[in-house]
Amino acid sequence: MSVERVETKPIPGQKPGTSGLRKKTRVFMQPGYLENFVQSIWNGIGGIAGQTLVLGGDGRFFNDRAVQIILRMAAASGAARVVVGQNGFLSTPAASNLIRQRRADGGVILSASHNPGGPDEDFGIKYNMMNGGPATEAITSAIHAASETIDHYLTLGTPDIDLSRLGETALGAMVVEVVDPVADYATLMETLFDFNAIRGLLQSGFQLRFDAMHAITGPYAVEILERRLGAAPGSVRNAIPLPDFGGGHPDPNPVWARDLMEAMHAADAPDFGAASDGDGDRNMIVGRACYVTPSDSLAVLAANAHLAPGYAAGLKGVARSMPTSGAVDRVAAARGLPCYATPTGWKFFGTLLDAGLATLC
Repeated sequence: MSVERVETKPIPGQKPGTSGLRKKTRVFMQPGYLENFVQSIWNGIGGIAGQTLVLGGDGRFFNDRAVQIILRMAAASGAARVVVGQNGFLSTPAASNLIRQRRADGGVILSASHNPGGPDEDFGIKYNMMNGGPATEAITSAIHAASETIDHYLTLGTPDIDLSRLGETALGAMVVEVVDPVADYATLMETLFDFNAIRGLLQSGFQLRFDAMHAITGPYAVEILERRLGAAPGSVRNAIPLPDFGGGHPDPNPVWARDLMEAMHAADAPDFGAASDGDGDRNMIVGRACYVTPSDSLAVLAANAHLAPGYAAGLKGVARSMPTSGAVDRVAAARGLPCYATPTGWKFFGTLLDAGLATLC
């Protein structure tokens, strides 16, 4: 099993943003396009020899092929281990947790967030650092610079790995570890929130509905809400991730989550409703005939965080982007918490989190 050096040349337009590189799926499917960008990631971060990486995505079209390509390229460039979600699946929060839990050197997440999926829709790839957060502007600039000077990429000429089976497999000198994409994240949730109290609420007759929108959070919601917390079977709708999100648009808002909104405004509406986006890092909260804006969701979380075991010691601070409403500012003032308003962009939140200045953003 030898390393193959494939000659290439720069491809214009491979400049990642704070959410990585997003293009139409057919663009990524062009010969060498994904390979060029992945090699540029390796080059831009100074190489991956001896490193441990986390890999997975939201299951959209081309996710399965991209995972196999990236595994071969990681092995060819000397990575020691890649921890990959079963069948190539990992939500963005679960990938972040795995990076930190395994003390990995970084991770590659395949997603275009709330954008539609399919051969004629969108695909994306982003690099997360060892803190579990998206790459900083300095790193994305280095990746872009590498994409403008690339002249070859490295890969292995090997068959695909069976990613449906949990456990370890050798790919050249690299170990591929296939893990349950849900288990570690669900366990993390049990340390943060009072599952006994929530379970008791659901047993008292409290009803909820969660719309996974045929995106990555379906298996997570079934495991956490129905199996561990005891919500009624069927409380999670559209729970099976599909490559085209069932022909829908996995953006959790009143327009695209119309079925949930109609259910929450019906005479027999559940007590609580929620939906999430393609890769599971954005949500919508709905009460009976009541849409809760993300701004208010943050304020409610900040006001009640001390009731959750994981935050019983209190919050270090809260932060919001400048276009966001000032609801959380009122909570911060009442609770004596530092409150920060940042420009739009996750990197600003990441700086506050890493500095220990904020807990919720």
